[in-house]
Amino acid sequence: MDISQTQREGVIVVSKEEIKEPILKRPFDIFLSSIGIILSLPLWPLIAIALKIEDGGPIFYSQYRMGKRGRIFKILKFRSMNHNAEEDTGPVWAGENDHRVTKVGKILRATAMDELPQLLNILKGDMSFVGPKAERPELVNDFVKDIPNFNDRLLVRPGLTGIAQVYGRYDTPPKNKLRYDLIYIKTKASGLTYNLSWHHSG
Repeated sequence: MDISQTQREGVIVVSKEEIKEPILKRPFDIFLSSIGIILSLPLWPLIAIALKIEDGGPIFYSQYRMGKRGRIFKILKFRSMNHNAEEDTGPVWAGENDHRVTKVGKILRATAMDELPQLLNILKGDMSFVGPKAERPELVNDFVKDIPNFNDRLLVRPGLTGIAQVYGRYDTPPKNKLRYDLIYIKTKASGLTYNLSWHHSG
């Protein structure tokens, strides 16, 4: 399927009968997340110190997200925004040049190091390396009302990376991101999983 066509075509229809996770996907997630945690562990205290020195706020940022079949779980990240960034705004999507992102946070986001704690989510089985982005329940509820087939994203585990994350942008409309997600769900190719994981790590 041509990914470049997703901006022009209508919403892709995914049959629930088509959803079958590749047999090696979960072992791949467990193996790679374990290796990732071991290799990145020396960076964790350095990141923690940098965050504490900058503003004294919390090191980690946790938030409820909606996973496979609508299961709610807590996602874990290194904090990249000001403490209580959504106190006045409520739940909103982060912008590409969001003023709430701290100086250390900009470095963490540019290098994807803010996502290192999500390796624990992958190891636990909340997430996979590749899949649709895990969204907050309140945002999912809003999108489901306005975007047909948005619930189809919940047929698979959310991912650390995916077609929508690689080919989309912060300002890509949710409807267009959904088309990318449905391509992944429909193809479910192990090769695509490994290629996107490599693309994200690079």
